[in-house]
Amino acid sequence: MTEATRHTPGTPCWVSLMVHGIDATKDFYASLFGWEFSPGPAQLGPYLRALIDGKEVAGIGRLPADRHLPVAWTPYLATDDADATAEVIRSCGGTVGVGPLDAGDAGRLAIGCDPAGAVFGIWQAAAHQGTAVYGTHGTPVWNELVTRETSWVGKFYQALFGYEVEAVVSADLDHLTLQLGGRPVASLHGVGRTLPRSRGTHWMTYFEVEDTDAAARQVEELGGHVLHRPKEGPTGRLATVADPEGAVFTIVRSHPR
Repeated sequence: MTEATRHTPGTPCWVSLMVHGIDATKDFYASLFGWEFSPGPAQLGPYLRALIDGKEVAGIGRLPADRHLPVAWTPYLATDDADATAEVIRSCGGTVGVGPLDAGDAGRLAIGCDPAGAVFGIWQAAAHQGTAVYGTHGTPVWNELVTRETSWVGKFYQALFGYEVEAVVSADLDHLTLQLGGRPVASLHGVGRTLPRSRGTHWMTYFEVEDTDAAARQVEELGGHVLHRPKEGPTGRLATVADPEGAVFTIVRSHPR
């Protein structure tokens, strides 16, 4: 288990899920990941922070009844100035749909879209720094943008936070790793025509689990779905799953580093 300190701008620092049935969703993730919950900022409406051993790992909120938005995990990227970053998003061809706005004394946020349509948040921390612990069962361990091809959307994120980019481009692989100070923080994966038409370009959050196969079975037992069965990948054994409301995420038992 690794405890987080202040997040460098551009680092994924939080993941949040907005759903219709917050109580049922809370029960699903409590059973799957062992999460406990505490109230989040009142300014965000019904909103809960998920905890492991008393440390914050993720957020779950309720969508307004009249908002028919996709139910999806959204990563937040750390920033020192949410207003300035929101302006850069707009100037680089993205859009800002929510904010910037204050979340009480926790911090300041905005939610935007990149030019390919993937939704992400930005977070200017105050009292709430973001995800506080990594590397144990139920914690977010990685975020990957799944898109048709990486080159042009990669330039957007480079302009946004000045990432160094490590590229793997071959006949059958289109993959960029985003780095800050030489440390990998996220990745972009171009999947060509296999990009799901129903979802389009999107961010995928990876959660660490103790046993990928057992967790995939439990997802189904709890009313979720397994979209891609467990398999070995470059970083560990992983599976793509969805919760009962359809939010897609990846579970992974990471290889020892």
